[in-house]
Amino acid sequence: MTRQFENKIVAITGGSEGIGFATAKLFASEGAQVYVTGRRQERLDEAVKAIGNGAVGIQGDVGNGADLDRLYARIKRDHGRLDVVFANAGISESAPLGALDEAHFDRLFGTNIKGLIFTVQKALPLMTAGSSVILTGSVVGSKGLPSLSIYSATKAAIRSFARTWTTDLKSRGIRVNVVSPGMIHTPAMQTYLQNNAGAEDALKQMTPLERLGQAEEVAKAVLFLASSDSSFIAGEELFVDGGCVAV
Repeated sequence: MTRQFENKIVAITGGSEGIGFATAKLFASEGAQVYVTGRRQERLDEAVKAIGNGAVGIQGDVGNGADLDRLYARIKRDHGRLDVVFANAGISESAPLGALDEAHFDRLFGTNIKGLIFTVQKALPLMTAGSSVILTGSVVGSKGLPSLSIYSATKAAIRSFARTWTTDLKSRGIRVNVVSPGMIHTPAMQTYLQNNAGAEDALKQMTPLERLGQAEEVAKAVLFLASSDSSFIAGEELFVDGGCVAV
């Protein structure tokens, strides 16, 4: 039985843990040749082994254009094309208005905006009609949570990119969409919960389904947006948030 992404080439930034890692595993299980990036070589090596199906890890930071160039040069050398880009790498930090500084701004915009823009732009020469770009947004792009103004702004910008890039790329037949997770149980979330007593109950109360989501649930949404099952969906934001934004 043919797997859904057999012989497809997929690039995932921030693929060594959390949502990126879960998505890479799911793509690989569906037959894709997956390339993942991560900043820590040891963790990246562990992830590649767990992903399987010949996955390739390219160590690097999306905020560094040379690292992205190495990723796409490897894909071009190996296959000469790219079918799916999941621009997932991002960082989250909190700081209230009045305590913001330029370093905080530069870190978040450097990774979440600059890194994402050039993750997509540098991939375009390898992409053809039928290719798909999925961007990682967040519920905070639509909600006003305290101390998250800069992070939330980066995610709101990502929502805008999906709209404008859909029009930029429509003549090439490349679709762009956003997957926006809510409160998802990832390693980063686990660290946050351990350091903040009562946080898990508070997050569950914000979510109509009254639980944290799993990274695998977001991964399934990404695969849907990358597949031919979503062939008439473009410029959209798909929330995987247990109803947090809609209700």
